[in-house]
Amino acid sequence: MSKGRRYNAQDNKINVKKVIAVAITLIVIIMFVILVAKMLESDKKNDEKAVALSYHTVYDNGKWGVINSQAEEVIKPQYDEIIIIPNPDKDVFIVNYNVNYETGEYETKAINSKNKELFTDYDSVEVIQNQDKQNSVWYVTNCLKVSKNGKYGLIDLAGKQLLDCQYDDIAPMLNVKNSLITIKDNQKGLVSTTGTVIINNEYTEIEPLTDEYEDGYIVKNSEGKYGVIGTNKKTLVNIEYDGIKNIKSNENYVVSQNGKMFIINSTSGEKNELSKDISDVKTINDTNVIVKKADKYGIISTDGTEKVEAKYQDLSYAFSSYYIAKLDDKYGIIDSEGTTKLEFNYTNLTYRKDADFIEGQTENSYNSDLIDRSLQVKLTGIISEVNTGKGYMKIRVGSEYKYYNFKFEEKKNIDILTTNTLFLDKKDGKYGYVDKNGIVIVNYIYDDATEQNDFGYVAVKQNGKWGALNQKGEVVVEPTLSLDNNAVISFIGTWHLAEDVNAGYYIK
Repeated sequence: MSKGRRYNAQDNKINVKKVIAVAITLIVIIMFVILVAKMLESDKKNDEKAVALSYHTVYDNGKWGVINSQAEEVIKPQYDEIIIIPNPDKDVFIVNYNVNYETGEYETKAINSKNKELFTDYDSVEVIQNQDKQNSVWYVTNCLKVSKNGKYGLIDLAGKQLLDCQYDDIAPMLNVKNSLITIKDNQKGLVSTTGTVIINNEYTEIEPLTDEYEDGYIVKNSEGKYGVIGTNKKTLVNIEYDGIKNIKSNENYVVSQNGKMFIINSTSGEKNELSKDISDVKTINDTNVIVKKADKYGIISTDGTEKVEAKYQDLSYAFSSYYIAKLDDKYGIIDSEGTTKLEFNYTNLTYRKDADFIEGQTENSYNSDLIDRSLQVKLTGIISEVNTGKGYMKIRVGSEYKYYNFKFEEKKNIDILTTNTLFLDKKDGKYGYVDKNGIVIVNYIYDDATEQNDFGYVAVKQNGKWGALNQKGEVVVEPTLSLDNNAVISFIGTWHLAEDVNAGYYIK
């Protein structure tokens, strides 16, 4: 007979408290696992660059097509003529076809990403092409020129009619946004790109007063007299002068009448005749007027009083009371009283209004001095990028690219490029990429590389050839491409920006 411990039924009962404790522990563990999983998923999402949907023209094997910003083929390359995308954010593409190169005649149509023809009620649908002073081409992004029965009108990119087809032609006002010239019965008028009529078709000529359409427009009537009309349709300068200069400041204008030049003020009605030795007026800033006398420039006040002797080869307004001046083939800065504020040591000086600094080049140097409003040199290097939208500039200082805000405070690329998932880094003379936490994602094996673009891709150079990585650092194009002639190197998937940046299309 066994002499083991006698069985006690009480010892075999379930300990409820222990069970509950174990259950609670299990629940806590499960909740913790779920929380960690969600955090990991959240981190994963945060590590994915948000790429806005946009459309881009591509060229392959002699044909034109469209891809989107996800590198997906939208329109297979099948068209003989370039596909123009007036607004990359809109699913509207313009195609020219049946082109007769001898006569210059062609047909046009609008299609969408499904290759479906749009706006078929019209005989033709065209983009409106403009260009700036550097001859860079850009398109009006919010409207299209359409025709019906030989007459032209405007629609928006959703097909809404903005102007009836009643005009003989509609054309852009070069280098000026939101301004289109209309022609009707050999008379010119002006409309905005939203279809608002600004100037009726009553004039033989219309031109911008300045580069800013808000300043108004110079018009010429059938009698050959000039005046100025504002965007509010109000006459700012009576149409009675023989000529008007493309100048405006504080309602001051420069007009000519009966062989004399005057500065007039449209508000006060004041009219001051300029001396006969003044051959030209360059600009007016506040009450200071840059004038030309015997091929030299100086400054007078709007009442004609001389403030700065006309002794400079060139003179242009910068900011505050400062002017960029050229003397003895070198540039410096003077104030409105003629006092030298920055010595004449530069071969060129340019005021970068967008970022509020002066860029100066010296002889035999690729570098530029970056000068602030106090006329102090804050940086010396090569300007690679000025991004006014995000408030930074990228400067090559020595052999390194560095980032600065517009206060000239140095910043890390991780601080500036906050939506990126990869950040360019350099070690031992080679380039790689780290994530936002500084963890190496791509090893330091490349001879050159770019920061991540808006589409999530980076360009990398190895052994003299370029390739591309996606936002995870994975190779999508092996470094096999010779792109040394490309001003900008940028990829969308396996497509890279063409050599002619102005054309703005991608190739393989």
